[in-house]
Amino acid sequence: MSAIQIGLLLFPKLTQLDLTGPLQVFSRVPGASVHLVAKTLHPVTSDTVLSLPPTVDFAACPQLDVICVPGGVGADDLINDQDTLAFLRRQAPAARYITSVCTGALVLGAAGLLQGYRATTHWSAIDDLASFDAIPDRSRVCIDRNRITGGGVTAGIDFALTLAELLADRPTAQAIQLMLEYNPAPPFNAGSPDTAPEDVVAMLRSRMQGARQSRSEAIARAAARLEAETETAA
Repeated sequence: MSAIQIGLLLFPKLTQLDLTGPLQVFSRVPGASVHLVAKTLHPVTSDTVLSLPPTVDFAACPQLDVICVPGGVGADDLINDQDTLAFLRRQAPAARYITSVCTGALVLGAAGLLQGYRATTHWSAIDDLASFDAIPDRSRVCIDRNRITGGGVTAGIDFALTLAELLADRPTAQAIQLMLEYNPAPPFNAGSPDTAPEDVVAMLRSRMQGARQSRSEAIARAAARLEAETETAA
């Protein structure tokens, strides 16, 4: 039986937990071969002090059974990166599952891979999915056919365990959860804008305003390009 080929995309300024949470789960799926895929083999800087070394570049990447795109502030640049979007489009037709965590969903959207699909992402970007003809879904993990998307950052672990069950079986996924002692008991009920104190939500929205404007401009460019490409293809 051939290995299950799982590829997680690396790019500058990704949120490392978007990547490392699922990576920890996928690395325990029986028969899985996990790749950290990037344009080149140069180490990639995350949004923390952690740098991540790719294991394979776009040119040498095998056909993937699972494509996983993490998010982070760097995703705002990635949605207009033609090399990355072309790589995702080449891989997608033969992939079993096309997936993302957090704002990685916007990258899938910019590649035209979420048109007509329900998808989720970080709460601050959920409405942006509609710019790529995706259907925003506010669930923590969203499954629509072979598109599986996770919400913001920590939802990547839930997403990965969900996918582990599909790739193996429920006892295997449960064993992985137990091995990781993934048993969340957060000290505050502030992990969603629906439950966090209003003043905390307002403070964070204010801090994110500049980044939100930059993202909106990048999305507008990416959506216009995708629309033009779709019209040309038709």
